[in-house]
Amino acid sequence: MSTIPPRFMQELRDRINLSEVVGRSVKLTRAGREFKGCCPFHNEKSPSFYVNDDKQFYHCFGCGAHGDVIGFIMQNGNLSFIEAVESLATQAGMQVPEQTPQEIARSKTEKSLYNLLDDTARWFEARLRDNAHRDALTYVRERGMSEEMLAAFRVGFSPADSQALPRYLKAQGYSNAQMIEAGVARASTRGGEPYSFFRDRVMFPVPDRRGRIVAFGGRVLPEHLRPVAEGDSKPPKYINSSETVLFHKGEMLYGEPHARQAAADGQTLIVVEGYLDVIASFSAGYRGALAPLGTALTEEQILALWKMIPADQKIPVLCFDGDDAGRRAAARSLERILPLLKPDHSVRFAFLPNGEDPDSLIKGQGKAAFDAVINSAMNLVDFLWTHHTMGRTFDTPEERAGLSKALDDDALRIPDQSVQHYYRDALRQKVRTSFRTPFNPGPRGGSGKWQGKPNVVPTGVTLRRPAFSESRIPLQILLACILNHPALFRDIEDEFGRVNFPDDRMGALRQCILMVLGADEEGLDSKGLAAYLMQQGFETELKMVLSDAIYVHAGFARPNSELDVVRKGWQDTVSLIRRKSVGRELQAAAQTLAGEFSDENEQRMMALHRSNRSDET
Repeated sequence: MSTIPPRFMQELRDRINLSEVVGRSVKLTRAGREFKGCCPFHNEKSPSFYVNDDKQFYHCFGCGAHGDVIGFIMQNGNLSFIEAVESLATQAGMQVPEQTPQEIARSKTEKSLYNLLDDTARWFEARLRDNAHRDALTYVRERGMSEEMLAAFRVGFSPADSQALPRYLKAQGYSNAQMIEAGVARASTRGGEPYSFFRDRVMFPVPDRRGRIVAFGGRVLPEHLRPVAEGDSKPPKYINSSETVLFHKGEMLYGEPHARQAAADGQTLIVVEGYLDVIASFSAGYRGALAPLGTALTEEQILALWKMIPADQKIPVLCFDGDDAGRRAAARSLERILPLLKPDHSVRFAFLPNGEDPDSLIKGQGKAAFDAVINSAMNLVDFLWTHHTMGRTFDTPEERAGLSKALDDDALRIPDQSVQHYYRDALRQKVRTSFRTPFNPGPRGGSGKWQGKPNVVPTGVTLRRPAFSESRIPLQILLACILNHPALFRDIEDEFGRVNFPDDRMGALRQCILMVLGADEEGLDSKGLAAYLMQQGFETELKMVLSDAIYVHAGFARPNSELDVVRKGWQDTVSLIRRKSVGRELQAAAQTLAGEFSDENEQRMMALHRSNRSDET
């Protein structure tokens, strides 16, 4: 029988994804919340072998094989228990502890500590319902916590009496040493009985990923509900449990059991600041809300976030206050995340309005206001750019060179070579786009081909507001038509400016073409246009657009096509983009109308139908 501590075994299982281990020897495909594949332990053609990361077990419905990650390594690799543990510990970067009598005794007490903490949470919940603490219950209800939320998060109350909890726990058979070890009581410095660590506070139990209570956070009541004697010092608003054998605050996130289930259901994980923000977000439908426990987001917590997400793309949203402190906190998170980045693992950054947190924003302005914050979250590369450029000017070559160096230094901190490559490329493109010298037609030869260099800012060029959008191929077809037939531009200039391009290199190419041809009065031909665009750094995009991969969809865009043929193909493509855009708007309008039947929503629906019919004729 192994004497390896249960705590070590649980941490080992937490650090290892079962599907990743199994996937090295079994081809797995996603099946809802699980993975499936052909069983490695018996011959079969139809998959009956299932892996569940949340519950940390595998099961074969064909041969009955069943177990956890350690059992899989033992059975698949023909290893002993100790060999399997050592193999997994090496993968997880852990050292298997050598057992001492003291460690063996400690491992036996851990189950008792879980029981003690659960009994404590249950006692706190009951105290919230005591008539003697009606003010505390009134307070949490005024903060918008429904009965459902109170039950879901097991919110309770710790009385001011410093001996009330120790008396209760002692009556349940727990020792003073256990109370102190669990972090719910402190030893007296005067030789008396241990006293409650949390007093006169609303209590938020902190569960681990398996839902077991391992710690608490306590919020002090407002002064009007907590009379303060003259001379008393003002207590901190929040206090958290100290670190214990069960609780390591830098590795855990508040709300993890709910968020893990939400991630399995396809919801986005959102990291907010505190307990009440998690509960407010949860009540607004964001069941994937979590919060660090009184610390800045750590590397371990970032890795835990990614591990919770079963989808291939793991991109949680980090939500910060919109003030300077929030920006600094976001910058600290950025510093920790960069060395951890790998393909399909990243974050987005969202910023709240100044003076608001999720709790106040949702209560004051409703769920839609918080939706807008989350939906406008920026990706990491955009935040990295904003972090280095916000509030600064780059008027001199030295300042621009300094920016380029700072961005490149940050990109070099990414150890994954493929991710690093794309970051360096994206940041260099941002520098080129931001500091590109605008076009001036300059001198021409007799053929009308551009021969000069850009040197003067053109005037009167309007960057139009996009009106509709579509996927990349139709957009690239429009670009190919213009690049091969610049003479078409005068007929379709306004439409070309209204098509919504993504905010990336293709969008930048479109804006550059608008600027060049909008300022060109002498009739720039396709070769001159291409020469200018290549000088501006769009060589890769030109190769992509002017390729057989595009012409196979739109032969009319080829260089040798008649202008009338190109014009008709252009109009057909724009009509297709419009129809699909209106179709999406119709679907959204129908959902809105179903949720709230009003004259305004009905009129919008009818207008979209009319627009759709006119585009089809």
